[in-house]
This record gives sequence, structure tokens and C-alpha cells, in this order.
Amino acid sequence: MRSIARSLGLSSAAMGLAALTALVGSGAADAAPSGTESLYAPSVLVLSLTDGADADNGTVRRAVTLVCAPRPGGTHPSPAAACAELRAHGPDLDALAQPRSDAACTREWDPVTVAADGVWQGRRLNYTYTFANPCGLRNSSGVLFGI
Repeated sequence: MRSIARSLGLSSAAMGLAALTALVGSGAADAAPSGTESLYAPSVLVLSLTDGADADNGTVRRAVTLVCAPRPGGTHPSPAAACAELRAHGPDLDALAQPRSDAACTREWDPVTVAADGVWQGRRLNYTYTFANPCGLRNSSGVLFGI
């Protein structure tokens, strides 16, 4: 999250405020009544797409939020499908970055890096993966990073 905040500056703070506002408006903030513990483990991630081979020093092209508990939401374009992939693969996200068997991409080096940072089922998750080029990302097997 620090790398995203460093890259985006004030806009990341505004994005975070907008995400919290969306959670409050959706009722997700009401998941745990006052004075009781929530039945749901927190599952909120910030997913980013960065130009270059380094998520810390590249230019962030896009960043979205993904909320999976108590129900799918956030600014991800397909939150239900992305949450289903996370449940199926747990914190091992390399399987979602693998190319589809029918993928055909050039071998040019124009790296893009995806990152997931946040909490998955109550545990800290920090994941990055660098694709050789945007075609590799478009032809990956998962929808999680289809942001």
C-alpha cells in the first residue's frame, strides 16, 4: 500500500476515502453490530496495475478496491468473480497469473506489474507479479487482475 500511496500521492488518499464512503453507503460497515465481533474475517484488497517491472517505482496505471466479505464489492469491474478466484486459490495467486493455454503473445519486453495489497480472510496479503508485456496480462487465466 505504501508503494501505491507513494506513486499516487494525494489521489490515493482520495481513493481510499471514496472506498470507505462506498463501504459505509453499502452497509458493509454495519457487518458487526456495536459491541460484538464480526462473523466475517476482513477481506479487502487494493489491486494495482503498474508500468514497469517494479511496483514500487513504476507509474501506476490503475488501482481498484476489492471487498470480499461480507459480500463482493468495491471498484473492481468483476468483484464476485474475483472473490471466487481468491477463495479457490487462497493467498497463492501465481495460479491466476499463469497464461491461458491458447495464449499467443510476442516476446517483447515491455513489463507491467500487478499488485494485491491488503487483508484476505483476516491475514495480511502482499503480492506482486510482473508480466513481460501487456499481452501476457490480457491472456492470464484469472479475472482478479483484469482491472
